[in-house]
Amino acid sequence: MLVGVPKEIKNHEYRVGLTPESVAELTHQGHGVVVQTQAGAGIGASDTDYQAAGATIASDAAAVFKAADMIVKVKEPQAAERAMLRQDQVLFTYLHLAPDPDQTRDLVKSGVIAIAYETVTDATGGLPLLKPMSQVAGRMSIQAGATALQKAHGGRGVLLGGVPGVQPGKVVILGGGVVGFHAAENAVGLQADVTILDKNPLVLERLATHFGARARVLYSHKAAIAEAVASADLVIGAVLVPGAEAPKLVTREMLGTMKQGAVLVDVAIDQGGCFETSHATTHADPTYVVDGIVHYCVANMPGAVARTSTYALNNATLPHVVRLANLGWREALAADSHLRAGLNVWRGHVTCAPVAQVQHYTLLSPEAALAA
Repeated sequence: MLVGVPKEIKNHEYRVGLTPESVAELTHQGHGVVVQTQAGAGIGASDTDYQAAGATIASDAAAVFKAADMIVKVKEPQAAERAMLRQDQVLFTYLHLAPDPDQTRDLVKSGVIAIAYETVTDATGGLPLLKPMSQVAGRMSIQAGATALQKAHGGRGVLLGGVPGVQPGKVVILGGGVVGFHAAENAVGLQADVTILDKNPLVLERLATHFGARARVLYSHKAAIAEAVASADLVIGAVLVPGAEAPKLVTREMLGTMKQGAVLVDVAIDQGGCFETSHATTHADPTYVVDGIVHYCVANMPGAVARTSTYALNNATLPHVVRLANLGWREALAADSHLRAGLNVWRGHVTCAPVAQVQHYTLLSPEAALAA
């Protein structure tokens, strides 16, 4: 199989779909890889590094999309990239389709076979290809929030850890999954006053056991969220419904109860955001203010730490890339129900139930697609 790696074009996106080490693994197994020139510059990988791993360097994205049987990316294809996709080409990347009907429409129209990192599952019910970026984003959310809290950035002027004689900042984390856990780890490490809310009793027990007295762990319902948000200096939105739009947990009305200059960091923005007042921002212009509350809603947070993020992501994605290349998409999906769960669009049909439901497509199950 010929695998293509285009340069990412989303605003301030420096990650790359495959590292030189991943390319070497594919070429060792007899596959071809074509990489767009400078695709790895953001992680310090030169064209020479990719050539040494066995890749061919293409002068532009069009050459990559035209040649490759499978495109491996990081972020969802932008409009210009979607226009280059073709019938039966495999696309393996993050998609986040539920809040993005334009992307869904274009993928359906293209006839592509689109497999989304974020809905691939594992035997424990987890999302192993989303997990590494959730770990990065969780840790980064506290860094981003701490910066936004600085007066020069529009915040309240609060130091999360405080100093002797002054109270620490209050951090509220909505969701105790991978993002929430890693956000809490960093916030606790800074000696902030941390509260985590979640609805899953098993998650609550795990968090309480891990953090002990270092963080409050509360059952999440509307009244608890409203009370916690009203006293918070920093709120981290860390909720996830796999494949679906994020629930809106913090309403516009709640903003009126918050401290002026408090900060909301919406890590769920890729799935539409979990704050009613959220809309996606970029690293070039990361924040905006609504009712005196600073919003940080960058849709590709891990792109800012591209080297760490790319290597963490490749650790998770490479086995699947190799399997797809070795077996072909049909056999690979047929043999692995967890990879099959990643199939979102197939030859003009939506195969992800939450996307079909929210965007009113007729659902074709992945199993039915394979049997066709």
